[in-house]
Amino acid sequence: MKGLKDLYPYQPPVIQHIIDNPFCGLFLDMGMGKTVSVLTALNTLLYEELEIRRVLIIGPKRVVSSTWPKEVAKWSQLKKLKLVVVEGTEKQRLAKMREPYDIRLISCDNFAWYVAQFGGGKVPEDMCVVDESSKFKNPKSIKAEIFKKIQPLFSRIVILTGTPAPNGLVDLWFQIWMLDRGKRLGAFVTHYKDRFFNHVSKPGSHYGKYVPTEKTSNRIYKLIKDIVISMKSEDYLDLEPVRFIDVPVRLLDRTMKKYEKFERERVMELLESEVTAMTASVMSGKLLQFAGGAIYDDEKQVHEIHNELLDALEDLIEEANGQPVMVAYSFQHERDRIMKRLKAYNPVHFQTTKHEDDWNAGKIQVLVMHPASGGHGLNLQFGGSIAIWYSLNWSLELYEQWNKRLPRPGQKKQVRIYRLIATGTEYETVARTLSSKGRTQDGLMNAVKAKLRKYGLSFKTSK
Repeated sequence: MKGLKDLYPYQPPVIQHIIDNPFCGLFLDMGMGKTVSVLTALNTLLYEELEIRRVLIIGPKRVVSSTWPKEVAKWSQLKKLKLVVVEGTEKQRLAKMREPYDIRLISCDNFAWYVAQFGGGKVPEDMCVVDESSKFKNPKSIKAEIFKKIQPLFSRIVILTGTPAPNGLVDLWFQIWMLDRGKRLGAFVTHYKDRFFNHVSKPGSHYGKYVPTEKTSNRIYKLIKDIVISMKSEDYLDLEPVRFIDVPVRLLDRTMKKYEKFERERVMELLESEVTAMTASVMSGKLLQFAGGAIYDDEKQVHEIHNELLDALEDLIEEANGQPVMVAYSFQHERDRIMKRLKAYNPVHFQTTKHEDDWNAGKIQVLVMHPASGGHGLNLQFGGSIAIWYSLNWSLELYEQWNKRLPRPGQKKQVRIYRLIATGTEYETVARTLSSKGRTQDGLMNAVKAKLRKYGLSFKTSK
Protein backbone atom coordinates (compact mmCIF):
# COMPACT_ATOMS: atom_id res chain seq x y z
CA MET A 1 0.00 0.00 0.00
CA LYS A 2 1.29 3.46 -0.87
CA GLY A 3 1.73 6.29 1.63
CA LEU A 4 2.46 10.02 1.74
CA LYS A 5 6.11 9.36 0.93
CA ASP A 6 5.03 8.00 -2.46
CA LEU A 7 3.39 11.23 -3.61
CA TYR A 8 5.06 13.15 -6.42
CA PRO A 9 6.88 16.32 -5.26
CA TYR A 10 4.25 18.54 -6.90
CA GLN A 11 1.34 16.89 -5.07
CA PRO A 12 1.84 18.27 -1.51
CA PRO A 13 1.54 21.87 -2.83
CA VAL A 14 -1.66 20.84 -4.62
CA ILE A 15 -3.02 19.36 -1.39
CA GLN A 16 -2.11 22.52 0.51
CA HIS A 17 -3.78 24.64 -2.17
CA ILE A 18 -7.06 22.82 -1.50
CA ILE A 19 -6.69 23.28 2.25
CA ASP A 20 -5.79 26.98 1.98
CA ASN A 21 -8.46 27.91 -0.58
CA PRO A 22 -12.06 27.00 0.30
CA PHE A 23 -13.11 27.56 -3.33
CA CYS A 24 -10.48 26.36 -5.76
CA GLY A 25 -9.80 24.58 -9.04
CA LEU A 26 -7.24 22.00 -10.11
CA PHE A 27 -6.49 22.13 -13.83
CA LEU A 28 -4.12 19.16 -14.02
CA ASP A 29 -3.38 16.93 -16.98
CA MET A 30 -4.66 13.38 -17.08
CA GLY A 31 -2.52 11.02 -15.02
CA MET A 32 -1.19 13.60 -12.54
CA GLY A 33 -2.90 12.19 -9.48
CA LYS A 34 -5.74 14.66 -8.97
CA THR A 35 -7.87 12.08 -7.16
CA VAL A 36 -5.41 11.09 -4.43
CA SER A 37 -4.42 14.74 -3.94
CA VAL A 38 -8.03 15.71 -3.31
CA LEU A 39 -8.71 12.72 -1.05
CA THR A 40 -5.63 13.48 1.05
CA ALA A 41 -6.81 17.07 1.47
CA LEU A 42 -10.31 15.85 2.35
CA ASN A 43 -8.86 13.52 4.97
CA THR A 44 -7.05 16.46 6.56
CA LEU A 45 -10.14 18.68 6.52
CA LEU A 46 -12.36 15.93 7.92
CA TYR A 47 -10.13 14.34 10.56
CA GLU A 48 -7.41 16.85 11.43
CA GLU A 49 -8.73 20.35 10.81
CA LEU A 50 -12.33 19.32 11.55
CA GLU A 51 -13.50 22.02 9.13
CA ILE A 52 -16.07 19.91 7.29
CA ARG A 53 -18.49 17.16 8.21
CA ARG A 54 -19.50 15.52 4.95
CA VAL A 55 -18.45 15.74 1.29
CA LEU A 56 -20.39 15.34 -1.94
CA ILE A 57 -18.40 14.29 -5.02
CA ILE A 58 -20.06 14.64 -8.44
CA GLY A 59 -18.47 13.15 -11.54
CA PRO A 60 -18.78 10.83 -14.54
CA LYS A 61 -20.33 7.45 -13.73
CA ARG A 62 -17.16 5.43 -14.34
CA VAL A 63 -15.04 7.81 -12.30
CA VAL A 64 -17.23 7.90 -9.20
CA SER A 65 -17.97 4.17 -9.20
CA SER A 66 -14.41 2.98 -9.78
CA THR A 67 -11.62 5.58 -9.73
CA TRP A 68 -12.31 7.24 -6.38
CA PRO A 69 -12.94 4.05 -4.35
CA LYS A 70 -9.85 2.39 -5.83
CA GLU A 71 -7.65 5.33 -4.85
CA VAL A 72 -8.85 5.10 -1.24
CA ALA A 73 -7.87 1.42 -1.20
CA LYS A 74 -4.37 2.19 -2.51
CA TRP A 75 -3.19 4.82 0.01
CA SER A 76 -2.57 4.26 3.73
CA GLN A 77 -3.33 7.87 4.73
CA LEU A 78 -6.88 7.44 3.44
CA LYS A 79 -7.86 4.34 5.41
CA LYS A 80 -10.22 6.26 7.73
CA LEU A 81 -12.35 7.66 4.92
CA LYS A 82 -15.80 6.17 4.50
CA LEU A 83 -16.91 6.39 0.87
CA VAL A 84 -20.39 5.54 -0.33
CA VAL A 85 -21.16 5.43 -4.05
CA VAL A 86 -24.85 6.12 -4.66
CA GLU A 87 -25.51 4.09 -7.81
CA GLY A 88 -27.66 1.36 -9.32
CA THR A 89 -31.43 1.21 -9.46
CA GLU A 90 -33.45 3.76 -7.52
CA LYS A 91 -34.04 1.21 -4.79
CA GLN A 92 -30.30 0.51 -4.57
CA ARG A 93 -29.50 4.23 -4.54
CA LEU A 94 -31.94 4.89 -1.72
CA ALA A 95 -30.41 2.02 0.27
CA LYS A 96 -26.93 3.48 -0.24
CA MET A 97 -28.12 6.82 1.09
CA ARG A 98 -28.91 5.17 4.42
CA GLU A 99 -25.29 4.09 4.91
CA PRO A 100 -22.95 6.15 7.13
CA TYR A 101 -20.34 8.11 5.18
CA ASP A 102 -17.71 10.82 5.09
CA ILE A 103 -17.83 11.15 1.34
CA ARG A 104 -20.84 10.44 -0.83
CA LEU A 105 -20.32 10.01 -4.59
CA ILE A 106 -22.98 10.58 -7.22
CA SER A 107 -22.74 10.45 -11.01
CA CYS A 108 -23.62 13.47 -13.14
CA ASP A 109 -26.51 11.45 -14.54
CA ASN A 110 -28.01 11.00 -11.06
CA PHE A 111 -27.15 14.47 -9.73
CA ALA A 112 -30.61 15.93 -10.36
CA TRP A 113 -32.23 12.88 -8.75
CA TYR A 114 -29.97 13.21 -5.72
CA VAL A 115 -30.82 16.85 -5.07
CA ALA A 116 -34.50 16.08 -5.58
CA GLN A 117 -34.35 13.72 -2.59
CA PHE A 118 -33.81 16.77 -0.39
CA GLY A 119 -36.49 18.97 -1.88
CA GLY A 120 -34.64 20.22 -4.97
CA GLY A 121 -32.57 22.93 -3.32
CA LYS A 122 -30.77 21.31 -0.41
CA VAL A 123 -28.17 18.64 0.26
CA PRO A 124 -26.71 17.51 3.62
CA GLU A 125 -23.04 17.98 2.65
CA ASP A 126 -21.02 21.09 3.47
CA MET A 127 -18.27 20.51 0.88
CA CYS A 128 -18.51 19.63 -2.80
CA VAL A 129 -15.99 18.25 -5.29
CA VAL A 130 -16.89 18.33 -8.97
CA ASP A 131 -14.74 15.90 -10.97
CA GLU A 132 -14.53 16.72 -14.67
CA SER A 133 -16.20 20.08 -14.15
CA SER A 134 -16.29 20.52 -17.93
CA LYS A 135 -19.47 18.44 -17.83
CA PHE A 136 -21.06 21.51 -16.23
CA LYS A 137 -19.74 23.91 -18.88
CA ASN A 138 -23.17 24.68 -20.32
CA PRO A 139 -24.75 27.20 -17.90
CA LYS A 140 -28.20 26.43 -19.30
CA SER A 141 -28.03 22.68 -18.68
CA ILE A 142 -30.18 21.06 -16.01
CA LYS A 143 -27.05 20.10 -14.06
CA ALA A 144 -25.84 23.70 -14.01
CA GLU A 145 -29.24 25.10 -13.05
CA ILE A 146 -29.43 22.72 -10.11
CA PHE A 147 -25.88 23.48 -9.04
CA LYS A 148 -26.72 27.20 -8.97
CA LYS A 149 -29.37 26.47 -6.35
CA ILE A 150 -27.16 24.48 -4.01
CA GLN A 151 -23.87 26.34 -4.50
CA PRO A 152 -24.44 28.68 -1.51
CA LEU A 153 -24.84 25.66 0.80
CA PHE A 154 -21.17 24.67 0.54
CA SER A 155 -18.41 26.20 2.65
CA ARG A 156 -15.88 24.58 0.31
CA ILE A 157 -15.93 23.64 -3.39
CA VAL A 158 -13.20 22.05 -5.53
CA ILE A 159 -13.48 21.62 -9.29
CA LEU A 160 -11.22 19.27 -11.26
CA THR A 161 -10.51 19.20 -14.96
CA GLY A 162 -7.66 19.01 -17.45
CA THR A 163 -5.77 22.13 -18.48
CA PRO A 164 -8.20 24.08 -20.73
CA ALA A 165 -7.32 24.22 -24.42
CA PRO A 166 -7.33 27.70 -26.02
CA ASN A 167 -10.42 26.92 -28.10
CA GLY A 168 -12.21 25.75 -24.97
CA LEU A 169 -11.96 28.92 -22.93
CA VAL A 170 -15.50 29.97 -23.76
CA ASP A 171 -16.62 26.95 -21.76
CA LEU A 172 -14.56 27.97 -18.73
CA TRP A 173 -16.97 30.66 -17.54
CA PHE A 174 -19.47 28.55 -15.61
CA GLN A 175 -16.76 26.34 -14.17
CA ILE A 176 -15.24 29.39 -12.48
CA TRP A 177 -18.71 30.69 -11.60
CA MET A 178 -19.18 27.47 -9.61
CA LEU A 179 -16.41 28.73 -7.34
CA ASP A 180 -16.98 32.49 -7.10
CA ARG A 181 -20.49 33.17 -8.52
CA GLY A 182 -19.10 35.46 -11.20
CA LYS A 183 -16.68 37.53 -9.14
CA ARG A 184 -13.68 37.02 -11.44
CA LEU A 185 -15.03 36.42 -14.95
CA GLY A 186 -18.37 38.17 -14.72
CA ALA A 187 -21.86 37.37 -13.50
CA PHE A 188 -23.21 36.54 -16.96
CA VAL A 189 -21.76 34.43 -19.77
CA THR A 190 -22.72 37.04 -22.38
CA HIS A 191 -20.60 39.64 -20.60
CA TYR A 192 -17.74 37.14 -20.39
CA LYS A 193 -17.87 36.44 -24.12
CA ASP A 194 -18.03 40.13 -25.04
CA ARG A 195 -15.13 40.92 -22.72
CA PHE A 196 -12.65 38.26 -23.79
CA PHE A 197 -13.61 37.04 -27.27
CA ASN A 198 -14.27 38.25 -30.79
CA HIS A 199 -17.56 37.22 -32.37
CA VAL A 200 -16.91 35.90 -35.87
CA SER A 201 -19.86 35.25 -38.20
CA LYS A 202 -20.50 34.85 -41.89
CA PRO A 203 -21.64 37.92 -43.83
CA GLY A 204 -25.38 38.48 -43.46
CA SER A 205 -25.67 36.07 -40.51
CA HIS A 206 -26.03 36.78 -36.80
CA TYR A 207 -24.73 33.34 -35.93
CA GLY A 208 -21.08 32.53 -35.52
CA LYS A 209 -18.49 31.58 -32.96
CA TYR A 210 -16.49 33.31 -30.25
CA VAL A 211 -12.78 33.34 -30.98
CA PRO A 212 -10.21 34.17 -28.27
CA THR A 213 -7.91 37.11 -28.91
CA GLU A 214 -4.14 36.78 -28.56
CA LYS A 215 -4.33 38.05 -24.99
CA THR A 216 -7.44 36.15 -23.90
CA SER A 217 -5.63 33.26 -22.22
CA ASN A 218 -3.26 35.44 -20.20
CA ARG A 219 -6.04 37.81 -19.14
CA ILE A 220 -8.25 34.99 -17.92
CA TYR A 221 -5.52 33.11 -16.08
CA LYS A 222 -4.37 36.30 -14.41
CA LEU A 223 -7.87 36.74 -12.99
CA ILE A 224 -8.23 33.17 -11.72
CA LYS A 225 -4.65 32.29 -10.74
CA ASP A 226 -5.31 32.91 -7.04
CA ILE A 227 -7.79 30.03 -6.87
CA VAL A 228 -6.68 27.74 -9.72
CA ILE A 229 -3.58 25.55 -10.02
CA SER A 230 -2.72 24.61 -13.60
CA MET A 231 -0.11 21.95 -14.35
CA LYS A 232 1.01 20.09 -17.46
CA SER A 233 2.37 16.58 -17.15
CA GLU A 234 5.45 17.28 -19.26
CA ASP A 235 6.57 19.92 -16.74
CA TYR A 236 6.42 17.63 -13.72
CA LEU A 237 6.65 13.98 -14.74
CA ASP A 238 9.39 11.80 -16.17
CA LEU A 239 8.30 11.53 -19.78
CA GLU A 240 10.41 8.56 -20.84
CA PRO A 241 8.44 5.45 -19.79
CA VAL A 242 5.02 4.85 -21.32
CA ARG A 243 2.24 4.72 -18.76
CA PHE A 244 -0.23 1.88 -19.25
CA ILE A 245 -3.49 2.56 -17.44
CA ASP A 246 -6.29 0.01 -17.21
CA VAL A 247 -9.77 1.49 -16.85
CA PRO A 248 -12.17 -1.06 -15.31
CA VAL A 249 -15.69 -0.75 -16.71
CA ARG A 250 -18.31 -2.50 -14.64
CA LEU A 251 -21.27 -3.64 -16.68
CA LEU A 252 -24.77 -3.32 -15.24
CA ASP A 253 -26.00 -6.37 -13.32
CA ARG A 254 -28.62 -7.14 -15.96
CA THR A 255 -25.98 -6.89 -18.69
CA MET A 256 -23.65 -9.26 -16.82
CA LYS A 257 -26.45 -11.80 -16.44
CA LYS A 258 -27.00 -11.70 -20.20
CA TYR A 259 -23.24 -12.00 -20.78
CA GLU A 260 -22.92 -15.05 -18.54
CA LYS A 261 -25.88 -16.72 -20.24
CA PHE A 262 -24.37 -15.90 -23.63
CA GLU A 263 -20.97 -17.26 -22.55
CA ARG A 264 -22.44 -20.57 -21.41
CA GLU A 265 -24.34 -20.94 -24.68
CA ARG A 266 -21.17 -20.29 -26.69
CA VAL A 267 -19.22 -22.83 -24.62
CA MET A 268 -21.87 -25.48 -25.23
CA GLU A 269 -21.79 -24.69 -28.97
CA LEU A 270 -18.02 -25.07 -28.93
CA LEU A 271 -18.26 -28.59 -27.56
CA GLU A 272 -20.61 -29.63 -30.36
CA SER A 273 -17.66 -29.58 -32.77
CA GLU A 274 -13.95 -30.24 -32.60
CA VAL A 275 -12.26 -27.74 -30.28
CA THR A 276 -9.39 -26.13 -32.14
CA ALA A 277 -7.61 -22.81 -31.90
CA MET A 278 -9.84 -21.62 -34.75
CA THR A 279 -13.15 -22.56 -33.10
CA ALA A 280 -11.92 -21.20 -29.77
CA SER A 281 -10.99 -17.94 -31.48
CA VAL A 282 -14.47 -17.64 -32.99
CA MET A 283 -16.05 -18.15 -29.58
CA SER A 284 -13.73 -15.63 -27.96
CA GLY A 285 -14.47 -13.10 -30.69
CA LYS A 286 -18.19 -13.35 -29.99
CA LEU A 287 -17.61 -12.85 -26.27
CA LEU A 288 -15.39 -9.84 -26.94
CA GLN A 289 -18.07 -8.32 -29.16
CA PHE A 290 -20.74 -8.85 -26.52
CA ALA A 291 -18.54 -7.32 -23.82
CA GLY A 292 -17.84 -4.36 -26.10
CA GLY A 293 -21.53 -3.59 -26.50
CA ALA A 294 -22.70 -5.03 -29.82
CA ILE A 295 -22.51 -8.26 -31.80
CA TYR A 296 -22.96 -9.62 -35.32
CA ASP A 297 -25.50 -12.36 -35.89
CA ASP A 298 -25.08 -15.10 -38.50
CA GLU A 299 -26.41 -12.72 -41.20
CA LYS A 300 -23.88 -10.04 -40.22
CA GLN A 301 -26.62 -7.87 -38.77
CA VAL A 302 -25.51 -5.78 -35.78
CA HIS A 303 -27.35 -6.05 -32.46
CA GLU A 304 -26.55 -3.42 -29.84
CA ILE A 305 -26.50 -4.67 -26.25
CA HIS A 306 -25.12 -1.95 -23.97
CA ASN A 307 -23.29 1.38 -23.97
CA GLU A 308 -21.11 1.10 -20.87
CA LEU A 309 -17.79 1.06 -22.77
CA LEU A 310 -18.89 3.90 -25.02
CA ASP A 311 -19.73 5.90 -21.89
CA ALA A 312 -16.28 5.20 -20.45
CA LEU A 313 -14.61 6.10 -23.74
CA GLU A 314 -16.43 9.41 -23.94
CA ASP A 315 -15.48 10.16 -20.33
CA LEU A 316 -11.80 9.69 -21.22
CA ILE A 317 -12.10 11.85 -24.34
CA GLU A 318 -13.73 14.60 -22.31
CA GLU A 319 -11.14 14.21 -19.56
CA ALA A 320 -8.44 14.80 -22.18
CA ASN A 321 -10.01 18.26 -22.54
CA GLY A 322 -9.09 18.95 -26.12
CA GLN A 323 -5.85 16.96 -26.28
CA PRO A 324 -5.65 14.67 -29.34
CA VAL A 325 -6.55 11.03 -28.68
CA MET A 326 -6.05 7.85 -30.71
CA VAL A 327 -8.66 5.09 -30.32
CA ALA A 328 -8.19 1.45 -31.35
CA TYR A 329 -11.11 -0.83 -32.20
CA SER A 330 -11.45 -4.47 -33.29
CA PHE A 331 -14.78 -4.81 -35.12
CA GLN A 332 -16.39 -2.64 -37.77
CA HIS A 333 -19.54 -2.14 -35.73
CA GLU A 334 -17.36 -0.83 -32.90
CA ARG A 335 -15.85 1.71 -35.28
CA ASP A 336 -19.32 2.81 -36.41
CA ARG A 337 -20.63 3.14 -32.86
CA ILE A 338 -17.50 5.03 -31.75
CA MET A 339 -17.74 7.45 -34.66
CA LYS A 340 -21.41 8.07 -33.90
CA ARG A 341 -20.95 8.50 -30.16
CA LEU A 342 -17.99 10.88 -30.54
CA LYS A 343 -19.57 12.93 -33.32
CA ALA A 344 -19.20 16.15 -31.31
CA TYR A 345 -15.40 15.69 -31.40
CA ASN A 346 -15.25 15.37 -35.20
CA PRO A 347 -13.58 11.94 -35.14
CA VAL A 348 -11.60 10.80 -38.15
CA HIS A 349 -11.36 7.17 -39.22
CA PHE A 350 -7.74 6.56 -40.21
CA GLN A 351 -7.42 5.44 -43.84
CA THR A 352 -4.85 7.45 -45.78
CA THR A 353 -1.48 9.14 -45.43
CA LYS A 354 -3.35 12.45 -45.39
CA HIS A 355 -4.86 11.41 -42.08
CA GLU A 356 -1.35 10.72 -40.79
CA ASP A 357 -0.25 14.20 -41.89
CA ASP A 358 -3.35 15.88 -40.46
CA TRP A 359 -2.88 14.10 -37.14
CA ASN A 360 0.76 15.15 -36.86
CA ALA A 361 -0.23 18.70 -37.81
CA GLY A 362 -2.66 18.86 -34.89
CA LYS A 363 -5.77 18.98 -37.09
CA ILE A 364 -7.46 15.87 -35.62
CA GLN A 365 -8.78 15.60 -32.08
CA VAL A 366 -9.91 11.96 -32.20
CA LEU A 367 -8.28 9.49 -34.57
CA VAL A 368 -10.10 6.14 -34.74
CA MET A 369 -8.18 3.24 -36.24
CA HIS A 370 -7.93 -0.51 -36.43
CA PRO A 371 -4.54 -1.61 -35.03
CA ALA A 372 -3.81 -3.41 -38.31
CA SER A 373 -3.97 -0.03 -40.06
CA GLY A 374 -1.98 1.76 -37.39
CA GLY A 375 0.75 -0.77 -36.90
CA HIS A 376 4.06 -0.90 -38.73
CA GLY A 377 5.64 2.16 -40.27
CA LEU A 378 3.43 4.94 -38.96
CA ASN A 379 4.97 7.92 -37.16
CA LEU A 380 2.22 9.54 -35.14
CA GLN A 381 4.27 10.96 -32.27
CA PHE A 382 3.86 14.58 -33.33
CA GLY A 383 0.08 14.67 -33.09
CA GLY A 384 -0.59 13.59 -29.53
CA SER A 385 0.39 11.46 -26.55
CA ILE A 386 -2.84 9.70 -25.51
CA ALA A 387 -4.08 6.37 -26.88
CA ILE A 388 -7.09 4.28 -25.87
CA TRP A 389 -7.81 0.64 -26.57
CA TYR A 390 -11.59 0.49 -26.84
CA SER A 391 -11.31 -3.23 -27.47
CA LEU A 392 -8.43 -5.70 -27.51
CA ASN A 393 -7.74 -8.68 -29.73
CA TRP A 394 -5.50 -11.73 -29.38
CA SER A 395 -2.71 -10.49 -31.65
CA LEU A 396 0.34 -9.65 -29.56
CA GLU A 397 2.09 -8.31 -32.66
CA LEU A 398 -0.69 -5.82 -33.45
CA TYR A 399 -0.92 -4.87 -29.78
CA GLU A 400 2.79 -4.10 -29.44
CA GLN A 401 3.08 -2.36 -32.79
CA TRP A 402 0.12 -0.08 -32.20
CA ASN A 403 1.46 0.80 -28.77
CA LYS A 404 4.66 2.03 -30.43
CA ARG A 405 3.00 4.64 -32.66
CA LEU A 406 3.23 7.49 -30.12
CA PRO A 407 6.37 6.84 -28.00
CA ARG A 408 8.85 7.56 -30.78
CA PRO A 409 11.69 10.05 -31.26
CA GLY A 410 10.19 13.52 -31.38
CA GLN A 411 7.49 12.84 -28.78
CA LYS A 412 7.60 15.66 -26.22
CA LYS A 413 5.06 14.36 -23.71
CA GLN A 414 4.69 11.27 -21.61
CA VAL A 415 2.66 8.75 -23.58
CA ARG A 416 -0.38 7.31 -21.81
CA ILE A 417 -2.08 4.21 -23.17
CA TYR A 418 -5.46 3.41 -21.65
CA ARG A 419 -7.18 0.02 -21.91
CA LEU A 420 -10.92 -0.17 -21.30
CA ILE A 421 -11.54 -3.45 -19.47
CA ALA A 422 -15.08 -4.75 -19.08
CA THR A 423 -14.72 -6.50 -15.73
CA GLY A 424 -15.67 -10.15 -15.48
CA THR A 425 -15.59 -10.66 -19.25
CA GLU A 426 -13.30 -11.93 -22.01
CA TYR A 427 -11.66 -8.48 -21.99
CA GLU A 428 -9.87 -9.38 -18.75
CA THR A 429 -8.57 -12.66 -20.20
CA VAL A 430 -7.12 -11.01 -23.31
CA ALA A 431 -5.66 -8.12 -21.31
CA ARG A 432 -3.83 -10.49 -18.94
CA THR A 433 -2.37 -12.51 -21.80
CA LEU A 434 -1.18 -9.46 -23.72
CA SER A 435 0.34 -7.92 -20.60
CA SER A 436 2.29 -11.08 -19.87
CA LYS A 437 3.54 -11.20 -23.47
CA GLY A 438 2.83 -14.92 -23.47
CA ARG A 439 1.85 -16.97 -26.49
CA THR A 440 -1.63 -15.78 -27.33
CA GLN A 441 -2.71 -19.16 -28.72
CA ASP A 442 -1.79 -20.78 -25.41
CA GLY A 443 -3.63 -18.02 -23.60
CA LEU A 444 -6.68 -18.56 -25.78
CA MET A 445 -6.81 -22.30 -25.16
CA ASN A 446 -6.18 -21.87 -21.45
CA ALA A 447 -9.09 -19.43 -21.36
CA VAL A 448 -11.33 -22.01 -23.00
CA LYS A 449 -10.29 -24.63 -20.47
CA ALA A 450 -11.04 -22.21 -17.64
CA LYS A 451 -14.54 -21.61 -19.00
CA LEU A 452 -15.18 -25.33 -19.26
CA ARG A 453 -14.07 -25.87 -15.67
CA LYS A 454 -16.38 -23.04 -14.69
CA TYR A 455 -19.31 -25.03 -16.07
CA GLY A 456 -18.04 -28.41 -14.91
CA LEU A 457 -17.07 -29.56 -18.42
CA SER A 458 -13.90 -30.77 -20.15
CA PHE A 459 -12.59 -31.48 -23.63
CA LYS A 460 -9.67 -32.86 -25.56
CA THR A 461 -7.89 -30.36 -27.77
CA SER A 462 -7.02 -31.01 -31.39
CA LYS A 463 -3.96 -29.53 -33.02
